[in-house]
Amino acid sequence: MKKMWSGRFELESSELLEEFNASIEFDKNLYLEDITGSKAHAKMLGEQGIITKSEALQIINGLEAVLGEIQSGKFEFKIADEDIHMSVEKRLSEIIGKELGGKLHTARSRNDQVALDFRLYVLSKNREINSKIYELISTLSNLANSHKDTLMPGFTHLQHAQPVSLAYHLMAYAFMFKRDFERFLSSFERNNLSPLGSAALAGTPHNIDRDFVARELGFSGVTQNAMDSVSDRDFALEILFNISVLMTHASRLCEELILWSSQEFGFVTISDTYSTGSSIMPQKKNPDVAELIRGKTGRVNGNLVALLTTMKGLPLAYNKDMQEDKEGVFDSVKTALTSVVILNEMIKTAKFNSKNMLNATKKGHLSATDLADYLVREKNIPFRQAHFITGKAVAKAENLGVDLSELGAKELKEVDENLDDNAVKALDLNASKEARVSRGGTANKAVEAQINEINNWLKSQI
Repeated sequence: MKKMWSGRFELESSELLEEFNASIEFDKNLYLEDITGSKAHAKMLGEQGIITKSEALQIINGLEAVLGEIQSGKFEFKIADEDIHMSVEKRLSEIIGKELGGKLHTARSRNDQVALDFRLYVLSKNREINSKIYELISTLSNLANSHKDTLMPGFTHLQHAQPVSLAYHLMAYAFMFKRDFERFLSSFERNNLSPLGSAALAGTPHNIDRDFVARELGFSGVTQNAMDSVSDRDFALEILFNISVLMTHASRLCEELILWSSQEFGFVTISDTYSTGSSIMPQKKNPDVAELIRGKTGRVNGNLVALLTTMKGLPLAYNKDMQEDKEGVFDSVKTALTSVVILNEMIKTAKFNSKNMLNATKKGHLSATDLADYLVREKNIPFRQAHFITGKAVAKAENLGVDLSELGAKELKEVDENLDDNAVKALDLNASKEARVSRGGTANKAVEAQINEINNWLKSQI
């Protein structure tokens, strides 16, 4: 079968080449973007008098007919058509006639056409992912508001460090995901420019109106250099990077949910709806959703590295290597959307065990820093000396087989004469949490400020 570009060729493509060269099996996902872009292009050609307005209308109606066939499942995608662009144009020509159908490609190339289609797809998915991140942040904020008094250990090195509230811990993730939202938003604003009209790499001699097409398609403007426009895949790299960071944050949250749902922690019970069992051990309840999200993070990271590697050595302008840009993006977008949605639902339905969390705060001497701070603040003792005295108090608690917070005035006085009756108050776990009133701290007042900040930000995004 003759190709649309076969004028200078004497021999037909081999079947092996056709299969190796074709991208239709995956870029057919861009059918809506391709037809939307073609309709705007045809309308512009008519407005500019490059074709008649009647011809433009016939082309647009023909494209609508092609769209209907695809959406109804009647359209047949063929490897011989190479890609979505040629596939749509071929069917358009069959519907409205080859001569008129052939006019659609005036003043454009597949290079700027694919750059447009892919950019439209990425921008659309950018917004879709951000809507799901928004919902996740809202869930975390609502949950935090219900757990300001749920005391739990804060960790460093996965060792008990200082007492915090569950609300405080959850808000750490809310702010992580807020940054993710802002990264996607920034990428959208930066990349919301139309490349159509750049043609192959040098622009076109036809009297086109690129701004008209940009407005028709909802872009904020047009790209400024035709060669850069068809070579640029920064927008694809950005969404892959943004997804990798988003999934890294989701993975960290899932890692904690996995740990917290274990018998050793017992901090959380994940709903049966989002858990699985064992084929051999009847008692098992596995946090498979959290584990899968953690695992899929490696997958999206791989897609980012793959495209970075593809792009790193390409001379300007378009190269066939860039056909490898789409499958990884399609995969990462699907992975991110499904992961964030199911993570949100899993968190919504999880049950947190405040009693086990409280019991855990009584292990690991979580208020040791508070005792050292007391000595500095009330006894004017240099922090290094206070640190040493507190260390001795911890050693005494260890020898007695109790937590530091359980030592009384008598035991503390035996460690150092500066540890008086008031030092006992400094060891209270809830008082430790409430003492940290600094902005971003653990005190309820500080946590409420964080929740309010997130909630006000959420309202500003509506």
